[in-house]
Amino acid sequence: MLTRKQHQLLLFINKRLSEDGVSPSFEEMKDALELASKSGVHRLITALEERGFIRRLAHRARALEVLKMPETASNAVPADPTGKVVRPNFGGEPVQSEGVEVAVLGKIAAGVPIEAIQHEQSRIMLPPDMAHGRGEHFALEVEGDSMVDAGILDGDIVIIERCDTATNGEIVVALVDEEEATLKRLRRKGGSVALEAANPAYETRIFGPDRVRVQGKLVGLIRRYH
Repeated sequence: MLTRKQHQLLLFINKRLSEDGVSPSFEEMKDALELASKSGVHRLITALEERGFIRRLAHRARALEVLKMPETASNAVPADPTGKVVRPNFGGEPVQSEGVEVAVLGKIAAGVPIEAIQHEQSRIMLPPDMAHGRGEHFALEVEGDSMVDAGILDGDIVIIERCDTATNGEIVVALVDEEEATLKRLRRKGGSVALEAANPAYETRIFGPDRVRVQGKLVGLIRRYH
């Protein structure tokens, strides 16, 4: 499964190679995906390379080769004999049966922000009512205790609906400076954005609006008992 940004970048690279025969520069890719820095492009390219969609050609600047597109990649996925698995469908409405499969993309900090969301690590099956609506969903493992008063504990799996906007008071995955991801309650105050913890031991962090980008909002939670 590719994230939306990874999918967009792969399509952009393939289009430029088809039209010009030359892969786009990091600056062009940054502008096309409306990213704040080239480091975000580097992470996306690395993720695509790890998944086998592209290859960087050695000793050549701006040399990328597209090895496969999502359509061909999906053909290599074994069929699920139970018929319960729903595969990702960019731009389309998911077909739901007895369960919905979503990707666990790594850890998210409920405390001091950690490195931005990583690539897919595993997959989990959810009941259809947990991944409600038409949007794309993903899962993250919580690390930290800053959201305990909201009932979110260290080690919980949070289910996130991918979106880029949220209303005041919603718990969101927020990307700060395109570098760090954190799980916090969103508050907009005038021209600033506040990321509010649900634990009095943590201070509310306030940023300018151009420093925070919403990546999704909390719609469910899974807790494992050992």
